[in-house]
Formats: sequence, structure tokens, C-alpha cells
Amino acid sequence: MSKIGIMGGTFDPIHIGHLIAAEMAREQCGLHEVWFIPSYGPPLKANEPGVSGQRRYEMVCGAIESNPSFRALDIELQRGGVSYSYDTIIELQGRYPNHTFSYIIGSDRINDLPQWHQIEQLAARISFIGLERPGNPVNITALPIFLQDRISLIHMPAIEISSTAIRSMANAGQSVQYLVPDSVNSYMRRYNLYES
Repeated sequence: MSKIGIMGGTFDPIHIGHLIAAEMAREQCGLHEVWFIPSYGPPLKANEPGVSGQRRYEMVCGAIESNPSFRALDIELQRGGVSYSYDTIIELQGRYPNHTFSYIIGSDRINDLPQWHQIEQLAARISFIGLERPGNPVNITALPIFLQDRISLIHMPAIEISSTAIRSMANAGQSVQYLVPDSVNSYMRRYNLYES
């Protein structure tokens, strides 16, 4: 069985924080690969994403191309509609029956887990890797019992980078070099993404 970590999200745009989180989860949890799956429409966010799915997927592909343990999948973009993790897992388990899957999520998202679509059924099928950052402790015991033993916490350095901030900086004409991989920075400039 191959152990696969899943990084989901809008990746609007993908940045170095995503890549660091994926690599730390891969190493600390003994994952064989991490798969990046850009969402078509995120269930818990409003008014996002701002850039087309194809553009976001191409930025992800460029960002991860140098890491043989990273892979990009466009299954949520192909499916369309609201991107529910449960639907994605059903599809992945059907396609890859010899893989086990874990969602990699930030400590801020751990508290949101009870709100996820069909969370009890999802937690019965997969596990979660929670990225615990300094100064942002997670209280697993505050979660429903069925989730508590499905979450592994790993330590993540405090990296205060967000896609929202990157979009704002680009819109203001500021440099985002070193906040995103060079390939993403070049792609954003080539297509004038996020600029006013």
C-alpha cells in the first residue's frame, strides 16, 4: 500500500508555505507521495477562486515539477461544482485501491473538520495530518470522538504567507519573489495574474 498525502485548496496562487507543509508532512509521516488537488469551488470559502482552474492547475504543476514525490491532479476541476473532499476520496479510492490517503490540513482547519461535508463517512475512510504551528496549539479533545484518533499532529514552522496576501501584493504592483516558486512568479507575470 502506498501512503498518499493530499493537499487540497484553491492554490490561488500556490506558494512556498504549501510546498514546505507538503514536504514536512511527507517526511514526518512517511508518505510515499503528496498529491496536490486544486479545487473547483471550495465549500467553506466565499468569493474564491479568482483565477481559472486551468491557470491554478498550471501554476501547481510548475511549482512541484522538481520534486518527484509531488504530483498534481485535476480531478476536482474536471468534476466541477463544489469540491467536497468526500467525493474526491470516493473517486480516488475507486481509481487507486492499493493506496491509503491522508488529508494534510493546517491547524486552523482542524477546528473546521466537524463542518466538512459527510465528515463521519470521510473520517471512516481516511486520516488527517494536522500541521501544528508555534503559538497555534490544537485541542484534539475538543473535536468529536470519531475524529480524535483520525488526526496525527506534526510540527510546522510559523510561515506567515497566504495566497490572499500574495494576490494583494501583486495587485499593488509589489514583488512576490521568494514567496512563490520562480515558475509561479514567472507565470503570474506572463499572464498578468492578480494585477489591477
